[in-house]
Amino acid sequence: MSQSIKQNAADTQEGHPLFKFRQGTAPLLVSMPHVGTYAPPDIAARWTDEARHVPDTDWHLERLYDFVVEMGASVLVATHSRYVVDLNRPPDGSSLYPGQSVTGLCPVDTFDDTPIYRDPGDLPGDAEVAARRATFWQPYHDQLAKELARLRAEHGRVLLWDAHSIRSVLPRFFEGKLTDLNLGTGKGSSCDANVAQAVHAIAQEGLAQGYTSVLNGRFTGGYITRHYGKPEQGIHAIQLEMTQSSYMQEVLPFDYLPDTAARIQPLLRRMVQTALDGVMRLG
Repeated sequence: MSQSIKQNAADTQEGHPLFKFRQGTAPLLVSMPHVGTYAPPDIAARWTDEARHVPDTDWHLERLYDFVVEMGASVLVATHSRYVVDLNRPPDGSSLYPGQSVTGLCPVDTFDDTPIYRDPGDLPGDAEVAARRATFWQPYHDQLAKELARLRAEHGRVLLWDAHSIRSVLPRFFEGKLTDLNLGTGKGSSCDANVAQAVHAIAQEGLAQGYTSVLNGRFTGGYITRHYGKPEQGIHAIQLEMTQSSYMQEVLPFDYLPDTAARIQPLLRRMVQTALDGVMRLG
């Protein structure tokens, strides 16, 4: 899929694209805000050796979701690491899960709760956070909003599928092993309830293959899902946070496992197709 995604040449910073975007024909936009691995040299130079491996990346989702191109989806893909700026966090830096451990708009620690910056005195201050928000965060969201508006105008309704993955064991955020397929609709606010339930029913069929699933469990959807999902306006948003053990190696070198991925891809495709069909059937 990556070969068919073209960047907007105007959206570059120091010669590096701020995102990749492929415009499709179906009323479906797939967003991948955490797949980026690039960091501007002046930022990466301040990071620890561990952070430079960007271990908290949503690795290989373009490859895993390559089927959405055949479905006619528009696809928006981040290029910069979430350590530069987290595209799925509110612009004001407020917590998505108050009272729980979270990482911020410009994270200073990894999912393993280790420092990203070598020097504690070199953390991004308010001015730098604001600059990163304007430079890296805003263009992605401008493109996302623009494409949602185009698709809704053309089709009347649109599905926003926000694709994520995460290591299956992360004590900082949850106990034990995470459920494999974590569907989130902002606790019901971002998507028609019947559509969400239909998608979850497909996910539950994966139990026969060993895949567990939940709707609005530990992960209920991040900023993108909650902010853009407006069912009453014809925009239905679903986030899928899936375990990386379902398709890849969870430790360095974070390799894609084709045979493992091939087992879950048909289920993923059915989930996305069910969501799209459900949205288009709505009156």
